[in-house]
Amino acid sequence: MKFPVIELVDRYTIAVVKHKNTAGANQAELDFYHNQMLELDLDRIYREVNALIKLHFKIWSMEDDFKKCRLAGVDLAEIGQRALDIRDLNNSRVTLKNQIAELLDDSVREIKQDHVSA
Repeated sequence: MKFPVIELVDRYTIAVVKHKNTAGANQAELDFYHNQMLELDLDRIYREVNALIKLHFKIWSMEDDFKKCRLAGVDLAEIGQRALDIRDLNNSRVTLKNQIAELLDDSVREIKQDHVSA
């Protein structure tokens, strides 16, 4: 199965983080994406891929706190701020993915629209 470049890179970087945080429980998944990544010009996107991995580590950690209910006793304002921080990290993720697509001359871009209530 082939993915658009930005999705392949995103899924690969998530798999790297998952591999590290689960003691390698997703080895087959990581290998699958890694083999496809070898078809890309990795030298051109090295910095962006590493930045995306670091970003996914931050997102994983913040989302893990929510999933494992580590926020007991934290006031709603703090929880709301954390949710906004995750949103901002995801916006940075979209920017990085689109930079990668541009560097690799791929036409697929992710478009993130702001949701404005009327």
